[in-house]
Parts: sequence; structure tokens; C-alpha cells
Amino acid sequence: MTTSILPQPAATRPLYEGGPTVSSVAWGMWRFAGDDVGAATARVQAALDAGVTLFDTADIYGPDNNEPFGAAELLLGRVLAANPAMAHRMVIATKGGISMGVPYDSSAGYLASAIDASLKRMGLDHVALWQIHRPDMLTHPAEVARALEAAYKAGKIGAIGVSNFTPSQVEALAAHSALPIVSCQPEFSPLATAPLSNGILDQAMARNMAVLAWSPLGQGRLGDPKDARSQAAARALDVKAESFGVSRAAAAYSWIMAHPARPIPIVGTQTPARIAEIPDAYKPAWTRADWYEVLVAATGEALP
Repeated sequence: MTTSILPQPAATRPLYEGGPTVSSVAWGMWRFAGDDVGAATARVQAALDAGVTLFDTADIYGPDNNEPFGAAELLLGRVLAANPAMAHRMVIATKGGISMGVPYDSSAGYLASAIDASLKRMGLDHVALWQIHRPDMLTHPAEVARALEAAYKAGKIGAIGVSNFTPSQVEALAAHSALPIVSCQPEFSPLATAPLSNGILDQAMARNMAVLAWSPLGQGRLGDPKDARSQAAARALDVKAESFGVSRAAAAYSWIMAHPARPIPIVGTQTPARIAEIPDAYKPAWTRADWYEVLVAATGEALP
């Protein structure tokens, strides 16, 4: 039986071909909230100090924190206004296409206005990556493609990506787009393993798309496991974590990154001390047997 170690992920990688080099772990701003610019700056600085250069936000981040639409982007804009040099160390990705009460709108007019509004809130004239947050079934992909191409030609976005798209929805957009779709953003963790079997990771490898994995801790269930499946996954991860002297969270991130699609976990913690632990995600080493043990424990199903 082979016990060879799987290849370790590099600490940095191109976000897309010809694009900026970014950290292979991202920091997410779903819970980036509050009115204290100093505290917000400390969180961003903690991520930078931990080696993170890829920052993922969205215009819809706000209402889940009992704040207005666009609040997370606006707070980031206040941080950057107070600390202009920070922007040069950050590669910022944002998302749009969700409209309160609609809920999804990828019409050309809405996308154009959403991109402009995001840039204004953040005080930027350009973002490296702009992603459609969720697919709008009522807009033809050709219309979506034209809107994004216009924003790209205007220098407002460096590349386009998608979030929560199925592989067939990606293909439909790609068929009409002169721009490559450089990234996808699925939920992926030991407790959300659908991308392993529904074609998302396979398509990403075929198309050389970056995979940004949201909720890498199973929407918090791995940190505080209450059901049997979460507890089984946590126990399996703890074996690896204890072997390498890291947290369960770091073991979960490293499990995600061990896949050959090289998914980029989006770390959501807003606690500077926990942000500082991000480099621990590069410490665990995985054999195939170790990796599959976590998968079996997390799914509760024996492999065929």
C-alpha cells in the first residue's frame, strides 16, 4: 500500500492566466461589519500579516449583519480611504447580481449599475475579479456576457467569474462570452462535498478556473459540531490537526487545498487572532488514505 504524500499547495498562485499572483487562501468579508474603522483596519491588517492577498466581498454583504445593502464594501472603502497604501497589497474580488426583493438580476442594465455602485462604495476604479453572485434564470447568457465585456473594456474589472453556478450554467455563459470565465465559487468543505461529484471541480480543472471555496468550515458546523455527521468529520480532522499541531480549522482548509483543482478556501473569521493562524493551513501533509478517511467520515458513506 502506498503512503506517498499528496503534493502540497503553493502559498501563492496566479488568480487567472495573466492575472495577479494571490495567496492560495482568501479572506472573506461576509461578516465584515460595524462602524469602527480602526477595528476593521486591524482585521484587514491581520489578514495581510498572515500572507493573505486575495480579499473576497460582495455588494449583498450587509443585510445578514443587520446592516444596509453594500455595507461590507462601504466599510472596506472607509478602511482603504484611511489607509491608501493597503490597496496596493490587496487583490480585491467582489460579487453582484442579487437585488433585494427580486432576488436575482443579471440584466445588462442592472449589472452595469451594480459594478459601478460597488466601485464607488470601495473607492476604487477597478477590481481584479468581478463575479456573478447567483445565476439569474431570466437573463439570457448573451446579455450577461455583453454587459461584463463592456465593464472589462471600460477598465472596471480585470476578469469575470461566477458563484453558485452549475457547470451547465457556466458552459452557457462561456458559449456567448468573448472573455474567459476565470473562476467559480461553490460551497465546498468536508460537509459540503457536492463539487467533488457534480462536475464543478472537474470543469474547473478542464477550463483552468480558480475555485474559491465558500464556507470551508461547513457554515460553522465544523467549529461547533452538533449533529452526528459534523461530529464524525470533526473527529477525522482532529486526527490530522493533532498530528501537525494545528487547529481543526487549519486541517479543514488544508483538506480542501489538497484537491488537485487547488481550491482557495475563503476564510471567514473576523477575529484577528484566528486570522493569524491562516498560515497553519499549509502545515498538514495528506496521504490519499488520510484524505479519503475524512471524506468517508464526513459523508457517512463507504466509498464504492
